[in-house]
Amino acid sequence: MATAEINSRSFAESSTRTAFLVVDTESIPDGRLLSLVKEGYENLSPEEAVERAQAEAREKSLNGSDFLPVSFHYPIAVCVLRVGADFSLQAISCLDAPLYRPRDIVKKFWLGLSHYKAKLVTFNGRGFDMPLLELAAFRYGYSGRDYFMNSRNRFNGHIDLLDWLTNFGACRLAGGLDLLSKLIGKPGKMDISGDQVYQMWRAGKLQEINDYCLCDTLDTYFVFLRSRVLTGDITLEQEETLVAKSREFLEQKANEFPILRTYLAHWSDGSVWP
Repeated sequence: MATAEINSRSFAESSTRTAFLVVDTESIPDGRLLSLVKEGYENLSPEEAVERAQAEAREKSLNGSDFLPVSFHYPIAVCVLRVGADFSLQAISCLDAPLYRPRDIVKKFWLGLSHYKAKLVTFNGRGFDMPLLELAAFRYGYSGRDYFMNSRNRFNGHIDLLDWLTNFGACRLAGGLDLLSKLIGKPGKMDISGDQVYQMWRAGKLQEINDYCLCDTLDTYFVFLRSRVLTGDITLEQEETLVAKSREFLEQKANEFPILRTYLAHWSDGSVWP
């Protein structure tokens, strides 16, 4: 086989292999665990335990947040985008659709991470999403050998965009993923916010929760692309091409994921101001 042909094939394989996994999660408080762990909660139902813990969190919070520590959560949605070495969007998935069973979601995540051996890309993943999934692996006894052997330092292969954009917490990024997404013309938050997830879960709206999670995962991908312009991995013109191809890909996937029609309807041209 000619050298030119070998080099051409190697480049094609390199550019199309899955190099990144963009991940986002949604979770709910574990009322049963709260009743087992917290003093004075022993005789409460899971729902009552969550309500009491949230009320206590609001009293202690400077901004009235009732969000509980990650150790009291378990995942009910994990969405993953496969991204090529050329930064192209390859595939989208909401794990264990359409049943969305926590145990199976967690199992499929760790199996997938082991299979692809790709870099993780998240937004606040080091602060929440990965601890959530790590504790879930601990709960169910699922292995993530390579990840746990290589993840215990700040400068590993995991790209946490919140860490990266704040210089590892040196500044506060008010507005978060929603602000960054809208700054580059992507939808950001639409009709749902994270503080609604628990009540949506209680109402049985698992599909809507996973739709919300998928949209956040897509926003994370597009913020990731712009961050790679800053690092010089791609040019602005290459980013524009990738974004255009991604839009075509999402349009093709809209029958499989109807929420994408709403996502695309909130997409703007990304005009820069001032």
